[in-house]
Amino acid sequence: MYIAFHAPLKSPNHAVPSGDRRVARLLMDALVLAGHRVELVSEFRSYEGRGDPAVQQSLHAQGAGIAAGLIDRWMPDARDSARPDLWFTYHLYYKAPDLLGPPVCRALGLPYVVAEASFAPKRALGPWAASHLAVRDALQLADLLLCPTADDMPALQAVVRPTARLWRLSPFLNPEPYLEAARLRQHHRIELAATHGIDAEVPWIVVSAMMRPGDKRASYGALARVLAQLDDLPWRLLVAGDGSAGDAIRAELRQAAPERCFFAGERTALQLAALYAASDLCIWPAVNEAYGMALLECQAAGTPVAACAVRGVPDVVQDGVTGLLAPADDMPALAAQARRLLQDAVLRARMGRAAARFVAGERSTAQAARVVQEALASIVAGAGSRPCAGTSA
Repeated sequence: MYIAFHAPLKSPNHAVPSGDRRVARLLMDALVLAGHRVELVSEFRSYEGRGDPAVQQSLHAQGAGIAAGLIDRWMPDARDSARPDLWFTYHLYYKAPDLLGPPVCRALGLPYVVAEASFAPKRALGPWAASHLAVRDALQLADLLLCPTADDMPALQAVVRPTARLWRLSPFLNPEPYLEAARLRQHHRIELAATHGIDAEVPWIVVSAMMRPGDKRASYGALARVLAQLDDLPWRLLVAGDGSAGDAIRAELRQAAPERCFFAGERTALQLAALYAASDLCIWPAVNEAYGMALLECQAAGTPVAACAVRGVPDVVQDGVTGLLAPADDMPALAAQARRLLQDAVLRARMGRAAARFVAGERSTAQAARVVQEALASIVAGAGSRPCAGTSA
């Protein structure tokens, strides 16, 4: 099939690294691996984070114009006769509604697929009311919703039409770079230790997250509190990431862990894989984390995780098998789980091996391609498509 792909929150070509950009690229890879032709049809970003109705109104108008252009491009009598067989939108919510897919699908009768949507009824009366309404309308149009975790499904089930399909597509990645890094674990550890003066004889804690205000900033602050409860143990902290809150975050971590922190800054995907593989465990409080791609990446490299069981994190970390989970927002409990892993090298090694097997076997791009293909086939051959606007069913 020819699939029109759109990511209203952040394009897969966006300049700033993030989990959203990463997942968008992975979804496109999975669709291609499943045998489809995928086109990123627009890099239009509908995100409005301050709750400014005037800005939202402007974005809605821009979206309408872009959608009209796509409709003209793909109309049956248009010069570009190769119109898509299906529209696929990744990640929409009240701050980033899909303003392109619904009008295009209504006009051209295309099946409409959404991956990773969330719906918050409490936003109906707030400053994002117009965008919230756009999300509701998009979800009610959708033929298929691909849900990465169980966390968002109840709210989606309450708003989608009865004929829509909700399908689990768990978070995934290409495990090969991480498996290769794990095979070279000792090499990476020796090189990092020598280059940056890190004590290789103690456990290394790795963290990878952007340093920005909001939930990431809150997670780093919670991490500092956890580390302060572990100061009686030997360890080093390796942090990958940077951002506008970087100076404050680095200062807070240095205060919690004097002379134990190595800040790696932003790293390429291969450099991150090496950093994960060289480390002994990942600790992350996961404040309001949707699920945490970095947690999956760590496990792919054979590094176990200690995290809080927030939202979709239990869908990514298998508690007691690939890592240890603490109750949400319970930093003393998270510190206790981290302490277990720091003090037990045998447990770390066992969970690390299980983590690498879990990702390679159940959370690979190849497995995601099979799931996606089955999900798309369930709608395309049946009632997924709708008549073009102005025609009869």
